[in-house]
Amino acid sequence: MKALVLHNPGQASIQSVPEPVPQPGSILLRVRMVGLCGSDLNSYRGKNPLVHYPRIPGHEIAATIVEAHSSLPPGLAVDSNVTLSPYTNCGHCAACLRARPNACANNQTLGVQRDGALTEFITVPPEKLFAAPALTLKELCLVEPLTVGFHASARARISAADKVAVFGCGGVGLGAIAASHFAGATTIAIDLADEKLAIAQKAGATHAINSSRHSLHDQLLALTDGRGPDVIIEAIGTPETFRAAVEEVAFTGRVVYIGYAKEPVAYETRLFVQKELDILGSRNALPADFHTVIRVLEQKKFPVDAAVGHIVPLDQAPQLLANWSARPSSFAKIMVQL
Repeated sequence: MKALVLHNPGQASIQSVPEPVPQPGSILLRVRMVGLCGSDLNSYRGKNPLVHYPRIPGHEIAATIVEAHSSLPPGLAVDSNVTLSPYTNCGHCAACLRARPNACANNQTLGVQRDGALTEFITVPPEKLFAAPALTLKELCLVEPLTVGFHASARARISAADKVAVFGCGGVGLGAIAASHFAGATTIAIDLADEKLAIAQKAGATHAINSSRHSLHDQLLALTDGRGPDVIIEAIGTPETFRAAVEEVAFTGRVVYIGYAKEPVAYETRLFVQKELDILGSRNALPADFHTVIRVLEQKKFPVDAAVGHIVPLDQAPQLLANWSARPSSFAKIMVQL
């Protein structure tokens, strides 16, 4: 079967790889469509420290059940279209014992620590599957990236009384914006690209700030009655935005970090104490987040067509990765059709 293989940083090609052999307790899936995210770009560039080569990427998945070598969850049958959770959990680390398997110390995400879904067939445990018969393949592909933002929103304990700022309007940031809007909060989208901000407003952002043209500090104060946002969700991963989240959030506010800063970040730690901040990390997503996102997509409350910029066949994926790496700001959400 065909697969997209990352051989080394900057080197990708379509290769023939062995078909998976289903084992007892597994489900054989035919992959239909895979979304690409910033972590896939970092893997292609050699900037993802969790990836070893060669590696098949892909963890945002729409697929069809081909064979069941285990009992299927309710609502699923052979030929059902599904999405899935791409994470593993060990069941015995501190996070798993606290019922937070999304942060499992031994997690292996598809396409990162283990080969992913940019291939024709994969096998998965049945408990990782989610039924969503009303969703299109494109919508199924968006479920996982949106869950990451929804999980961050849950970590932030967002309510309708909050004013929430989200740094970054990529796929994960859009999920956080949609989740904040879904919770009834006043939501402020922040990015450098007007095109992404326009999509963010369709996803539920009440206000949009292009921080390349306007003073972020002044704009946030103006939109929050001079107090700063009650919640800031950081979905970019730069030292500047890591610091800005702490500097701009209101006293006794909540900061949630999803992005990874690629270098050490120096803080004015006085603000942690003086503002009595809740500073939280957010990793992956829980099954409840998947169910919530599926419900939002079923209700057509997310601008799917506006959010997806490119859909290409598998054979074109290596060249697309090269183009994306050369001009990252020129690409919206990318999906690969198999």
